[in-house]
Amino acid sequence: MAHPGASERTHAGGPVVVHAARHLGLQAPIERHTHIVLRAATLELVEEQRQRRFPTTLHAGVPGRCARHVEDPALTDAGIRADVVLALLRQAQGLTPRPHLWLTRPGELSPHDDDLRWLGPATWACASLGLPLGLVVVTRRGWFDPVSGVRREWRRLRRRPAG
Repeated sequence: MAHPGASERTHAGGPVVVHAARHLGLQAPIERHTHIVLRAATLELVEEQRQRRFPTTLHAGVPGRCARHVEDPALTDAGIRADVVLALLRQAQGLTPRPHLWLTRPGELSPHDDDLRWLGPATWACASLGLPLGLVVVTRRGWFDPVSGVRREWRRLRRRPAG
């Protein structure tokens, strides 16, 4: 019998157990590269989005080199969202060796309907490509992982001087 969260497929040589991919979320302490990417994503949102209300946008890659999907109007079908995430991740793999996946939206650093609508399709798409990624939500105040709850918040985020 297969483990919970796994499924059995039949193969010419007998049953093959396929474990369902799980993204456990970001764990503290955050690795330096991930911290730099998510800080840059937050800073990019702060500098580029001056409006109070703006459409939810899914990004794949790294800030400055990413594929985007602006959700306007909102996609209601989870299968279509999964296809969108998969396409963005494939494109991002050509842009950067270590792509990240993040959702920008207005509002607070707490779970929102948009986050939850994209979480399942994002998890599926990352697992299907074998990427150890998960969806991170970015707002003007910071970022958080809706799976693990790990977060980083800033009062006044500013660009660091070069050097």
